[in-house]
Amino acid sequence: MTHLGYFIALGITVFAELIIFYYIRKRGSKRNPLVTAFELTMTCMMLWCIGLMIQILVINFISPSLAMYVDYFIYLPVILTPVALFFIAYIFKNKEFKFHKWFLLLFIIPILTMLVLWTNDFHHLFYEDYSVNTSETIFGPYFYVHSIYTYGLFAIDIILLLITSIKNSSFFSKQSLLIIIGTLFPLIVNILGMTVMDTNIYVTPIFFIITILFFGVAILRYNFLNIAPIALKRVVDQMSDAYLVLNQDYAVSDCNKPFEKIFKVKKSQLVGLDFSDLNTNKKIFTNTKKFKKYMTEAQKSDKIFRVEANLTNVNKYFNIEISGIYEDGQCIGILILFKDITQHIIDMHTLEQNQNTLIERERLASLGQMIGGIAHNLKTPIMSISGAADGLEDLITEYDKSIDDPEVTKEDHHAIAKDMSSWIAKIRTYDSYMSDVITAVKGQAVNMNDDKPILFTIKELLNRVSILMKHELKNALVTMNIDYKTDSSITILGNINSLVQVINNLISNAIQAYNGEPNKTIDLVIDKKNNNIIISVIDYGMGIPEEVQEKLFNQMITTKGKNGTGLGLFMSYSTIKGQFKGDMNFTSKVGKGTTFNIILPQNQ
Repeated sequence: MTHLGYFIALGITVFAELIIFYYIRKRGSKRNPLVTAFELTMTCMMLWCIGLMIQILVINFISPSLAMYVDYFIYLPVILTPVALFFIAYIFKNKEFKFHKWFLLLFIIPILTMLVLWTNDFHHLFYEDYSVNTSETIFGPYFYVHSIYTYGLFAIDIILLLITSIKNSSFFSKQSLLIIIGTLFPLIVNILGMTVMDTNIYVTPIFFIITILFFGVAILRYNFLNIAPIALKRVVDQMSDAYLVLNQDYAVSDCNKPFEKIFKVKKSQLVGLDFSDLNTNKKIFTNTKKFKKYMTEAQKSDKIFRVEANLTNVNKYFNIEISGIYEDGQCIGILILFKDITQHIIDMHTLEQNQNTLIERERLASLGQMIGGIAHNLKTPIMSISGAADGLEDLITEYDKSIDDPEVTKEDHHAIAKDMSSWIAKIRTYDSYMSDVITAVKGQAVNMNDDKPILFTIKELLNRVSILMKHELKNALVTMNIDYKTDSSITILGNINSLVQVINNLISNAIQAYNGEPNKTIDLVIDKKNNNIIISVIDYGMGIPEEVQEKLFNQMITTKGKNGTGLGLFMSYSTIKGQFKGDMNFTSKVGKGTTFNIILPQNQ
């Protein structure tokens, strides 16, 4: 090839290098040390080629004897190229750059080389006889020192990149393999030119066009310069969620520090391991078939698949997200993200236990209130029965004395018998009332958790309510008016005990709305609209604050301070919605009162 041909070939190489360099400057992050190292390498290559182009011009247009002196300056980018490539390999391997003092040792030979070159006319340690054709050049002893260092450092660079490729064993490895192949081409040509081939100094840099081609594919196709910026590496290692990256063949290619910590494994133990072997070797997954199904789907679309799993080997609960990693529309890997929800599950269990405890406390408080009412409700009939027994005893004594009394007439005996019958009738009335109280209390106390639905009438329901609330109403000096606007024999299907508890809770709230003021009224209205039975509890008390109204059925909120739990209305609403398939609503005005409506579907 003529000098003109070499000049054009070198020019094309420089043009290609400029394109890649421009792309790096435009798209690469300035804070990414890998970008900086790559820019340095590209600069050295460009200066090498430009220097040779200048040398060709000097040979052809000035004087061939000056070619050697141009070469003295060309060696500066030549000797720095393996150093720059070393930093690429170092950063690629460690995913970050931290300057070490021993890095300065890399520049000792380059500095000596330049000093020896610039003083070569005095000692001929580098060139004894110079020629652009390597076969005609006679090298001095220092040239071999320079060559051993240069080729040795190139070898170290390639080994580091190769180790990183094998360790990653993923689509990232294609990036470093492309860099290795691209670097080897001009290196091999240079070695052959120094040993067995008859070449000149222009051939090696011309082969940089192949290097640039491979570098371009690594950068443009596989996003080489953005695989692991320092900031990203710190983020993924410090994030609380663990992740695992698989390649297209489901082999592990990467994981972060949280993954290693949670599963007590090392990245080096996982990389290259097939996903199916993760359970066999590392006991990470218990159902790999299920996960492989989602991974196959993730490779076909950008949809995220979520699985909640309890990984017993680490005794943790995870929300696992499986998604494809796409680059230019092509799936290049699978990302498995592990979101630790163990604390959330524990908190939910704790909350459930606390809620059950609060519900039980509310139930016991309700029972305590009922017991107070029972004591009062049973006290009156018991005292009345006791009085009736005393009356009967007196009548029995009177009757016994009258048996032998000739003055006692037949009419007197009938009068005594009538009085006895009167007392017995009263006892039966009191006994019936006590039976109703016991039945109502037994239903609430014993069968409070019995969800078995039965048919009951409105009248049966309100009889129980009246019996159980009688004491509380009387104690508060509040009168309850029951207003039937529909037939009291209408039936409802459900748990009568639960509905009694709901209505009693609303009546208790209505009583408390008066803040202890006596001689107040509560209206209990029963109506029917659109095949729904509506039970309304109406008070004319202080009303509910607006900020509380918004949360009333959604949260356990109370206006009673330490005297309330907020469970009453919360449980009532849940009971009506869950057990009766009905609804609850309310209207309230501060200072004017509140109306709660229980809406129940009528039994057909």
